[in-house]
Amino acid sequence: MSIFMRQFGADMGQDQTKQQIEKGLHLYQTNQTDKALQVWLKVLEKTSDPGGKFRVLGCLITAHSEMGKYKEMLKYALAQIDTAREMEDPDYLTEGYLNLARSNEKLCDFQKTVSYCKTCLNMQGTTISLQLNGQVCLSMGNAFLGLSVFQKALESYEKALRYAHNNDDKMLECRVCCSLATVYMQVKDYEKALFFPCKAAELVNDYGKGWSLKYRAMSQYHMAVAYRKLGRLPDAMECCEENNLFLLLQHSDRPLQALCLLNFADIHRSRSNVEKAFPRYESSMCIMTEIGNRLGQAHIYLGVAKCWLLQKDLDKALDALQRAQELSEGVGNKLCVLKVHCLSERIFRSREQQEQLREQVVKFLECVEELELYCGMCGESIGERNQQLQALPCSHVFHLKCLQSNGTKGCPRCRRSSVKPGFV
Repeated sequence: MSIFMRQFGADMGQDQTKQQIEKGLHLYQTNQTDKALQVWLKVLEKTSDPGGKFRVLGCLITAHSEMGKYKEMLKYALAQIDTAREMEDPDYLTEGYLNLARSNEKLCDFQKTVSYCKTCLNMQGTTISLQLNGQVCLSMGNAFLGLSVFQKALESYEKALRYAHNNDDKMLECRVCCSLATVYMQVKDYEKALFFPCKAAELVNDYGKGWSLKYRAMSQYHMAVAYRKLGRLPDAMECCEENNLFLLLQHSDRPLQALCLLNFADIHRSRSNVEKAFPRYESSMCIMTEIGNRLGQAHIYLGVAKCWLLQKDLDKALDALQRAQELSEGVGNKLCVLKVHCLSERIFRSREQQEQLREQVVKFLECVEELELYCGMCGESIGERNQQLQALPCSHVFHLKCLQSNGTKGCPRCRRSSVKPGFV
């Protein structure tokens, strides 16, 4: 066969691969997920074009991520990075490592996520791969948040927002705002925890006509969590119910469904309605276990423990806390471990079990020290109660009232200039 004929055959194969990938995307966007997967798997089996194989693996990674099938997502991410290495293209390699990072993030392997993200940022790619850096910083921020390393999480989100603004990437900005809502929820600045998902919802309304409905549901979920913490339970329930309706229509997003069920349970617990809370925790746990979200399971056990405390069943509360601790330590989430020690301390104090009480107090103080959850100006703790906080561009966090009284133009901790405004 002549060189021309071989090239012509290769071009024809590439066109057919592209057409089939597009066909799968159309099916997927019209909620025909199973048919889309069949098309893409057939392409993967038949194509000899490395570029086409890389793209179809990307489609499979995204689909399995949204379905919560994270182990399959990781399998396809590993196949994709192998393909990228064969092609020796820095753009493909950057995207491949990003998908590896995301897969490990979903499976709560946060140290691996950080490592793969650093690999991405060290790649010397073209403009195309540099445009992925915002998404890399978002994934790295999520991993640091999973490890309860708040300053590094905020630093990564700050960088991600700068990339989003420089590239006019509203979708990335929306995702970062939702992650920032979680940060401020965890350090108990509930006003900011509400501000950021409201900002995300505005972005969806203004720019999200062609976006996946998932972005609207994601912002609604984070708003519901903030409303619950602010004691606005009817607003929280309304957001949850809207999301539940969305998820009934969009069956594929199991991870978000699990989070909404967890929030439903927490709302019922906030109303001291334990009988309604327990079934929601159980439903959420089924999905969290199925998809492999160990950090989500730890949060459920914390909520279940608080329910048992409401019912004054201290033995069952301790059992739930033990499970929460095992899961939290397994993924390296220090804040969850701290909460376990705090609740355990309450139980042992009420039982007047002094030895166990002292042990929990020591472990609690060790966690506080590791987390560095204190204001660098007044020295008081951060995250103990609802307070207004402010992160400077260097990502150090202070009480807002302390910064206002200080009047300095530099960070009181690292002395870096804070004249340039930050986003977070």
